[in-house]
Amino acid sequence: MNQDALKKMVGQEAVKYIHDGMVVGLGTGSTVKYLVEALGKKVKKDKIHIVGVPTSHRTAERARRLGIKIKNINDVDHIDLTIDGADQIDRNFQGIKGGGIAHLIEKIVAINSKKNIWIVDESKMTKYLGSFPLPLEVIPYGSTQLFRRLAKMDFHPTFRMNGDQHVLTHSNNYIIDLHLGKIKHPHKLSRKLDDMTGIVEHGLFLDIVNMVIVGYDNGPKTIKAR
Repeated sequence: MNQDALKKMVGQEAVKYIHDGMVVGLGTGSTVKYLVEALGKKVKKDKIHIVGVPTSHRTAERARRLGIKIKNINDVDHIDLTIDGADQIDRNFQGIKGGGIAHLIEKIVAINSKKNIWIVDESKMTKYLGSFPLPLEVIPYGSTQLFRRLAKMDFHPTFRMNGDQHVLTHSNNYIIDLHLGKIKHPHKLSRKLDDMTGIVEHGLFLDIVNMVIVGYDNGPKTIKAR
């Protein structure tokens, strides 16, 4: 089974956890695209009423086209459940997100949710985080100086570029990716990055997810994380 088929499988499986009357955080990325498509069909077929809180403009536009009511996070008083993808998940269910440059918004939605589900194909599961580059959203002012500090710490930073232009986040910030290889102590690294001026948010999602739905060739597997 190819990767797209696995992504579609877990997206459809995750919709089972969305019920009438819920406020649902809707993540970003190729796997979430299948979730939103399946949710749009469920809303139409079962005539359920839900509110979606999107983490990107792409997700918001796709959801609206499919008849899903959308609200800004500032306009809801709670989020029952957020479903999102992940770029990498380790054996302790800690994650890296931000390949789609939306990790700041994704983290705001996630920490304000009663429950979080991640949907991934089996390639995203790993023993240690770090083989996938760790994204940092950084403010443009002073970003070159920050880059130099990160390089001196042996974090192997690179600016994410589109040709000769910096890739910009939804907040018009830059992305610096750290090529770490293996992150043995993600909580320690998280605290270190939190203390560095100029970093708006990093892509370590720690102690956040409650359940992971993983797509395998023989079907989806739902794993309770915490």
